Amino acid sequence: MDVFRSVPVLPNASFFKRALAFVGPGFLVSVGYMDPGNWATAIAGGARYGYALLFVALLSNIMAIILQSLCARLAIASRRDLAQACRDAFPKPVAFMLWMFAEIAIIATDVAEVVGTAIGLNLLFGIPLEIGVIITALDVFVILLLQRLGFRWVEAFVISLLAVIFACFMFQIALADPDWGGVLRGFAPTTNLLRDPAMLYLALGIIGATVMPHNLYLHSGIVQTRAYGDSLAEKKSALRFATFDSTFALCFALIVNASILILAAATFHRAGNFDVAEIGDAHKMLAPLVGSLLAPKLFAIALLCCGLNSTVTATLAGQIVMEGFLNIRLPAWMRRLITRAVAIVPAAAVTIYYGASGTGFLLIFSQVVLAFQLPFAVVPLVMFTASKAKMGEMVSPPWLTAVAAAIALLIIGLNFKLLWDILI
Repeated sequence: MDVFRSVPVLPNASFFKRALAFVGPGFLVSVGYMDPGNWATAIAGGARYGYALLFVALLSNIMAIILQSLCARLAIASRRDLAQACRDAFPKPVAFMLWMFAEIAIIATDVAEVVGTAIGLNLLFGIPLEIGVIITALDVFVILLLQRLGFRWVEAFVISLLAVIFACFMFQIALADPDWGGVLRGFAPTTNLLRDPAMLYLALGIIGATVMPHNLYLHSGIVQTRAYGDSLAEKKSALRFATFDSTFALCFALIVNASILILAAATFHRAGNFDVAEIGDAHKMLAPLVGSLLAPKLFAIALLCCGLNSTVTATLAGQIVMEGFLNIRLPAWMRRLITRAVAIVPAAAVTIYYGASGTGFLLIFSQVVLAFQLPFAVVPLVMFTASKAKMGEMVSPPWLTAVAAAIALLIIGLNFKLLWDILI
């Protein structure tokens, strides 16, 4: 990327200023953990099962923190992002296959963003979904403007929208008045997950919506926007700051994701509306259930902010994936238009044929597609960060490799369990 080492990190600055220089990439990564696809799965999970799936949200967030820390470790130790590392390590046919899987994940992410942004435009301004889907192609101009201003402007834009999303949900939660005892119990594990295929499907959707394949490529690329130096001490310091940045940002994302699920449980599940899966339906039902006309407006504003934010990060991830795997550099606007054009086709087809009723299914299905793509990004990441030849002195300690490998096996196991349930 053109922004490689474009953000200075002054070696003689105070601890606080050096830490502040690393704030940003983690928040860009966190956007993928609260995009419109998360909304669909969290709303459906909260409406049907109450607070029970909060444990899945917590578990997937812990998994995300560990995997994103590995991304930072790989980038800082080897000066290669995950896509470049795959191109270096694997034969061309294998690398090409991994590139295809990464592109499928980015397109699935973009489908969720197209649908989510179109729904947000419809709820706020009454724009028909079909037209809203087309309007989403214009977001490329936002990307171009931000990238011309500099990478810090991209980060400032994203963090500002995240603050708006957070404020909207905190206000809605206060209005919904959830059962806080039930919320705490929801963070405890439940064996129902393995006995109920529908619950597992939603759980896998939450994992797919939280631990997203394109975020692994994105983080390993944008961490390298910091000019942190080349000595081992400077790299270790950079890793500490980068890991803190991503961990803090992902804890913030967990609060937002949990808030969506808690809001659905405290309103729809409590009222006996167990089958709410459409974001549009959730918006309509909020006002009478919460008792405030402001709640649905805040819901729509937060959704639109999520869609815009996800647009920025998906574009950056697309650039990193294409440049890393194929060594092809495309202008940001061209890369964005290609990805968005492919994503608009299924989104437009579903909205035209099924209308609003099909958007919830498309959002949840896109997240399950992401879950099935995850192993093809996670397994190489764990392999590379455990390699002394690639990582040198910054190779992952055995305990971290073991935990990351267990996460990879859990994801693969859940995928096979879901596939088996679907087949039988």
